[in-house]
Amino acid sequence: MSRESSKSTLVEELKAQAKSLGFSRVGIAAVSPSTHIDFYQSWIDAGMQGEMRYLSREESVKRRSDVEQTLPGARSVIVVTHDYLTEGLGGSPDDPAMAIVARYARGDDYHDIIKSKLLGLLKWLSQRVPERVEGRAYVDTGPILERDLAQRAGLGWFGKNTMLIDPTTGSFFFLGLLLIDLELSADSPFLDDRCGTCRSCLDACPTGALLGRDAKGAPVMDARRCISYLTIELRSAIPVEFRSAIGNRIYGCDICQEVCPWNERFAEATGAPAYRASQDLDGPSLLDLAETLLSTDELGFRKTFKKSAIKRAKRSGLLRNICIALGNWGAPEAVTTLLRALSDMEPLVRGHAAWALGQIGSSSARSALSEKLTSEEDAWVRTEISAAIETQDSSSF
Repeated sequence: MSRESSKSTLVEELKAQAKSLGFSRVGIAAVSPSTHIDFYQSWIDAGMQGEMRYLSREESVKRRSDVEQTLPGARSVIVVTHDYLTEGLGGSPDDPAMAIVARYARGDDYHDIIKSKLLGLLKWLSQRVPERVEGRAYVDTGPILERDLAQRAGLGWFGKNTMLIDPTTGSFFFLGLLLIDLELSADSPFLDDRCGTCRSCLDACPTGALLGRDAKGAPVMDARRCISYLTIELRSAIPVEFRSAIGNRIYGCDICQEVCPWNERFAEATGAPAYRASQDLDGPSLLDLAETLLSTDELGFRKTFKKSAIKRAKRSGLLRNICIALGNWGAPEAVTTLLRALSDMEPLVRGHAAWALGQIGSSSARSALSEKLTSEEDAWVRTEISAAIETQDSSSF
């Protein structure tokens, strides 16, 4: 058997093994400097990463430009996909009293699931070849341009929503990377742009985060306007101009994927039981979820969500988002819960509870806000309370 034939056989066996571990698709990219790094740098220079400072660190940009900065001697990148689309929620997503969690975060934490499988694949590969194989597994955790490598591995194209889209399954999948110092036969990159003139995702984005393609055809997102960024990555107050647009989405957003024709036609529910929505996240009541979180501290929060991606938001961030959703719901029955939030230990929660009470506008909410204004010591929270009172006063005319 020739050397090239042997390499081809190894790749076939590797892909079969990856699929036996539960991965949906597998591609291999050769190691070379990224051709997208200039666009990435210009995006950073424009400040569109918002508070995600880890994206703009010099060392971080350098590592994203070339995976050899992460694994010296790397020769191949094995890229896998893991489908996560699950069935619809137990309630109606149009019910404003119900909390909406992005589909990927309704089950177990994908980081742990996929990384474990990748390490299993590395172990298999190490036993399959005579030489020692050095490798590192990454699942949305390191300074690597995952979608760039996935496109180079032939797994799809960059959609206008910035997601990687596979023409046979859509985009509801996670990406996992295995960097290895073994040279494998690389797949052909996916060069087509199959979005065409479609604007579904651009038109559906409630906050206008999707800006279309630049002069070179790269999709552009202003993360500072994205609901996923606002409800997960942003640690400070959510800008007032975006609060109403968030609706009842308390963690992440699927809108740009849900309206994508490729998902509407081809996406199918995964058979992976780990991604099935847990009972607590299967369309939970906003009030029930808020009361649960208000009755616990950060340690309790981490314990509750230790197996969930939701832990990234932290207790204060998730409660902030729930307060926004309660204000958008605007029902009088939310006032009692929001009054509890108005006295929470975290200023971030108190300030957003004040905004929500201002949106509801009941007499009890007005009275509570006025009373709280006299005792609140945090300057930002006082500003939010004053603005909420002004909102109620203006709406009474």
